[in-house]
Amino acid sequence: MNKVTFEAKTLDEAKEIAEERLRVNRRHIKFETKQIKGLLGIRKGYEVEASIDTDPVELGRETLATLFADMRIKAEIQVEQPAEGEVVYDCDTDANPVLIGKNGKTLEGIQAYLRNLLNVYTEKYLLVVVDIGGYRKNRKKKLEILATQTAKEVARTKTEVKLSPMNAYERRIIHTKLADWNDVYTKSEGEKDKRHLVIKPKKK
Repeated sequence: MNKVTFEAKTLDEAKEIAEERLRVNRRHIKFETKQIKGLLGIRKGYEVEASIDTDPVELGRETLATLFADMRIKAEIQVEQPAEGEVVYDCDTDANPVLIGKNGKTLEGIQAYLRNLLNVYTEKYLLVVVDIGGYRKNRKKKLEILATQTAKEVARTKTEVKLSPMNAYERRIIHTKLADWNDVYTKSEGEKDKRHLVIKPKKK
């Protein structure tokens, strides 16, 4: 929900109602008001149209910059939008290992927080990717190599292979890498943190 209309007795009340319904700080809200008058022209309140008025992509950059500054970490943040509905924040800091965490867990937490925050400000789902120190780029290369090697094995043996659990972003990398293969296909199975891919041979 990016826009709401309602009535309020005062402008302060209008701001409180808008914050509650839109779930964002009032500094990100644009207000259009019209006075409601009753008998004898006495003002009764306001008709209010409140809408979210901020650029979620820029808000993401500002949020990351503030996070790093609060942690006293020096950082450079590059923003890319490789496709419609997708934004990538490529960060390089003086504390990359700490921010990435073991097996990328801390990085995943940062990305999940930012994704949930920014999607409050959009009507259509925004795919948010955060990379730190090239971790995801290196991980992508390794996953694509894994996908190719495993697919060749499955095509040769005609036996499916179940990969280790991965998050949605990593599963998508392998899905995409093998999408055009004639001999194999991929399928997601499992629930929550046990969600994984199975590479299967195509029947001919």
